[in-house]
Amino acid sequence: MSRFTRAQSPTAPKAAGLSPARRERALLAADLQDLSWRRRATPALLALLVVVFADLVTGRESYLAPLMVVVPSMAALTLRPVELLVVCTVGFGALIGLGHYDQVADLNNGQFLFGAVVSYLILSVFSAWVARIRMRRAAAFAAVSSVAEAAQRALLRPPGPAVGPLRLAVRYASAADAARIGGDLYSVLETPHGTRVLVGDVRGKGLGAVQTAAVVLGAFREAAYDESGLLTVAARVEASVERHVPDGEFTTALFAEVTRPGTVELLHFGHVPPIMVARDGTVQVLEASDPWVPLGLGRLAAGEPQSMETAFGPEDVLVLCTDGVIEARHHRSGEFYPLAERVGPLVREAARSAAELEVAVGRLYADLLEHTGGELGDDALLLLISRTDLERPPS
Repeated sequence: MSRFTRAQSPTAPKAAGLSPARRERALLAADLQDLSWRRRATPALLALLVVVFADLVTGRESYLAPLMVVVPSMAALTLRPVELLVVCTVGFGALIGLGHYDQVADLNNGQFLFGAVVSYLILSVFSAWVARIRMRRAAAFAAVSSVAEAAQRALLRPPGPAVGPLRLAVRYASAADAARIGGDLYSVLETPHGTRVLVGDVRGKGLGAVQTAAVVLGAFREAAYDESGLLTVAARVEASVERHVPDGEFTTALFAEVTRPGTVELLHFGHVPPIMVARDGTVQVLEASDPWVPLGLGRLAAGEPQSMETAFGPEDVLVLCTDGVIEARHHRSGEFYPLAERVGPLVREAARSAAELEVAVGRLYADLLEHTGGELGDDALLLLISRTDLERPPS
């Protein structure tokens, strides 16, 4: 067997699916069941207290107990059927108590109280049925989302912590919205022509974006082994996108290749420029002098893309990301995440070992979440790369 095997790391198959615990968390989050019982019951119990308080404040001249019907209605939005019935039982007791307080039983043979009780009981039973239907639909939604997310992970086929002469540390996060899946993609391959890297971001979200990502990754995984130059690899991917992706859809991409010691070749297709972080935390944003248009729009541009080479030493860390990182907004001020300003201190000296590189990407991701207040509005990919094929200077 050739040493340039296409097999992924031993841990890759596990990443292709979702564990039962992960699926359970998806279900809980979809139906607010990840919140405590007290928090989910708070709206209904608060409504109950408001009705009781209003009735007591207005005195026996008014009869506000029929407003208690809002309790099962609100409980149906957040509680499980059994929990709902418990809360509704408390509300029923309050309804009877207010009836006696307002002396409704003495008016018109208690018809007011009887009507309120019957309405409340019917609505409670109906709300329990609604809660059961809500939970079934939430379970179906969580199942579909989990399958879609697992399919996306299988498509990405995450590489191991080392590919050829490169160490890798990755954080990939789906946006915290109903889409759950998006078009961020990456691949790192050791080929007969060098170690090649692709990071991309498909326009849009959902299954359409995943289909486009599949086209881009499939073309890259074939061309990376067949073509001798990075430009021809990109040309193959561009041709595949134009052939299989609908007009108007595009993918920003960054290609990288490590062949010669101490350098890296980069090819920009409208993507976020990478950042090189030196051992002391010095940051260099690797802007292309003449960046090319995104994949899928090549026929609209004249000429051809040009690659660039830059130094990539043994103590350097190459930071690649998607626009979900640099466009992440501050949870209060709305400012974009200043990656170039933050990355230096968080990543410096991370090239010394795989463990330190992993810790560094964790620090960077945590800083990103702190900036946004804990949630991301778009898919975000962080990929940190260092190299192991060069002699490091003595410390």
